[in-house]
Amino acid sequence: MEATTLITLQWSDWWQLFQHFIGLSMLSVGGAISTLPEMHRFLVEQHHWLSEAQFTASVAIAQAAPGPNVLFIALLGWNIGVNAGGYLTGMLGVLICMFGILLPSTSLTYLAAGWLGRNAGMPAVRAFKQGLAPIVIALLIATGWIMASAHPAGEWHLWLVTMVASILIWRTRIHMLWLIFAGALLGWFGFI
Repeated sequence: MEATTLITLQWSDWWQLFQHFIGLSMLSVGGAISTLPEMHRFLVEQHHWLSEAQFTASVAIAQAAPGPNVLFIALLGWNIGVNAGGYLTGMLGVLICMFGILLPSTSLTYLAAGWLGRNAGMPAVRAFKQGLAPIVIALLIATGWIMASAHPAGEWHLWLVTMVASILIWRTRIHMLWLIFAGALLGWFGFI
């Protein structure tokens, strides 16, 4: 990642960050990654708390690492905190972002799962589940678009690798680890 850019955050900024992640938590149908475009707008474009490179690298590193999908939130918080003063504020950023994204959605999921389990046969519940599918797909496409737009159109080979990987994921049963390994090899030999 690039060198940190020093920013100044007041307690009101930390509170605003926490509130924003609470709101995103309630919108994160399909996982926190589905709210990535709004995170990008808020953190990079509106407040300039992260650079484009820090944002993209945080998401890419966390998605490549084993573990839960939501780890990229911790890296975003870490980078915001480090930009605001160092390792201690980095930990504060991690805590604020993670609690903000996890607390509401986890609480709601716990309560809703019990209710949905008891009422799974209701037509309204089935319709709700079917109605969420296109929303999740659209949010994931928007996320992919934000991540892909970090690379200029002149870098056609990156777009080609992305399209080939997408088609392989969609049309075959090749395990994702093989595609990650192939991407690592292409990068190692300087093709991408």
